[in-house]
Amino acid sequence: MVSSISEDKPVIHKDSVSLNSYEKMAEYYFKYVDTKPFNAYYERPATISLLPDVKGKKVLDAACAAGWYTKYLLDKGAYVTAMDFSPLMIEMTKKRVGNKAEVIRADLNDPLSFIKDKSLDVVLSSLTLHYLKNWEIVLSEFNRILKEGGLLVFSVHHPFMDFTTFKKENYFLTELLDDEWNTYNGKVKVQFYRRPLCEIITSVIDAGFIIEKLLEPMPIEQFKIEQPDIYDRLTKKPQFLFIRAKKQ
Repeated sequence: MVSSISEDKPVIHKDSVSLNSYEKMAEYYFKYVDTKPFNAYYERPATISLLPDVKGKKVLDAACAAGWYTKYLLDKGAYVTAMDFSPLMIEMTKKRVGNKAEVIRADLNDPLSFIKDKSLDVVLSSLTLHYLKNWEIVLSEFNRILKEGGLLVFSVHHPFMDFTTFKKENYFLTELLDDEWNTYNGKVKVQFYRRPLCEIITSVIDAGFIIEKLLEPMPIEQFKIEQPDIYDRLTKKPQFLFIRAKKQ
C-alpha cells in the first residue's frame, strides 16, 4: 500500500458529470475495455509512450475506471493509488487488482485531501479531465501531491473533435455536451465539457507545470484491422489530445 494516503476520504461532488452513466457502464468497461479499439489501439499506446519508467515509483491513477492502467502500472513495478468517483468502477478495479493497490472512491472536483503533499512521482489521468468544468482545483492538487520534478500525464478529448462533431458555433466557449454511447445494454447518455486548446494549455501552465510533450498521435495498425473506416478518419482528424507536463 502507498504510505502517502491519509485517513480523510472526500465525498462525491454535487456537480459531478456522468456519474450515473459510468455506474451503468462499469461491467461493460470491465469486460471490453482491454480490447476496445479506441482504448487499446489509440489512447493507450500514446499515453504509455509519455510515461517514464515507473518501477519503484509512487503513481496516482486519477479516475481508474475499470482498472486497466492500475494493473499496467502495478505490473511495471509501481506503487499505485487508484481513485474513481464511481462505486461500481471501484469494484471493477478491485476485482482486477485485488489488494495490490490502494483503491479509493473520490472525486477530482474536490481537493485530494487523502494524499500528502509532494508524495507522488507520477499522476496519470486517462480520458477524464473533460468531465470537469473547472480545472483549477484538480491541476492545483496534482501539483501539490507531486514531488519536485514529478510528472503529470493525461489524455482528453481533442478540442477540434468536440467542436466539429457537435457542430458548435463558438470554439472559445467551455460548454457541456450531451452524447450517447453504445453498449451491450443499449445506449447510455454521457455528458462532458469541451474547451478550446488555449484553455487546456494555459490551465496546465498556470497550475505550475512545464509542458514537455504534446501528442496528436496516429492509431496503431491493429485499429485498421478492427475498424478500417474509423482508422481512416483518425489518420485525418484527431480524436484525443495527450500531454506530459513536469512540476516546476
